[in-house]
Amino acid sequence: MLELKSFFFKDDKLFILDQRKLPHEEVYFEATNIEDVAYAIKAMLVRGAPAIGCVAAYGFAIGIKDGLDVEKVYNILSNTRPTAVNLFWALNRMKEAYFEKKDLFEEAQKIEQEDIEANIRISKFGASLITEKSVILTHCNTGALATAGVGTALGVIKELHRQGKVDYVLVDETRPYLQGSRLTAFELLKANIPYKIIVDSSAPFLISRGIVKAVFVGADRIASNGDTANKIGTFMLSLACKAYNVPFYVVAPTSTIDFNAKSFQDIPIEERSKDEVLKCKDVFVGPIDSEAINYSFDITPAQNISAIITEKGIAHYPYVDSLKNFKEQI
Repeated sequence: MLELKSFFFKDDKLFILDQRKLPHEEVYFEATNIEDVAYAIKAMLVRGAPAIGCVAAYGFAIGIKDGLDVEKVYNILSNTRPTAVNLFWALNRMKEAYFEKKDLFEEAQKIEQEDIEANIRISKFGASLITEKSVILTHCNTGALATAGVGTALGVIKELHRQGKVDYVLVDETRPYLQGSRLTAFELLKANIPYKIIVDSSAPFLISRGIVKAVFVGADRIASNGDTANKIGTFMLSLACKAYNVPFYVVAPTSTIDFNAKSFQDIPIEERSKDEVLKCKDVFVGPIDSEAINYSFDITPAQNISAIITEKGIAHYPYVDSLKNFKEQI
């Protein structure tokens, strides 16, 4: 199965799939300097915590190659998106590589390759949790478009399908940016995996009816106690799953774990433009002069999560010791 590529580096240029144009157009944005890379991250041409980290690593290398000061490079890229910790993990690693006089483009390629390999291991760990053919629900997009490889939560679903364990996938549309209906459905269609798109608010009802056998979601930052920041709408899924005893799994590489964050209180939550709520593409769906609240992420408390699946293994509540063991393996 031919996988999508959310980005690729060739001839000293970084090519980024403009996900704003999906699913109707597959257009690559050519990033030739650090400002291009910063724009691509901030404007969400590229999104998904692992992919953001990889693209930022290449952006760091491009900025240094162009003669910019290392602190300026770090600051330009670190100010693009506040919640996805993979961004800061990648930039800190690139900064360390800079002071160790390593080849920065080789280091960025290593980060990319490590994510590809992590995705494969994550997928196999996650698939082991489902024993029979099931209806799986997922939120946002966590596949090839959000990573360098097959994906995290969606990578698990792809592996489950390969093993014959997927009846069909319920895809939350994921308002307001529609990462589910635009991107996850696009990936599932290309992979020939049966799916049905649903409005976000119908998910708890479908869970209550016993239709959903498991929920797999990604993460943008996981605190050391297991509290998880993910796309807005994730928290309500966890509440419904807990109420009706449906497994709720968080899937992410260990680079998404912020060991400096003790709990949800240490996780910054990004608030984006009200236009994303009031408009669909360029068309207003609400009165033009309306105000709106547009938090991109919410927090799922650790006790609502059935397991956290990483490339190092599967952690269960309480998460502090398990995640600490993963850190020692890194």
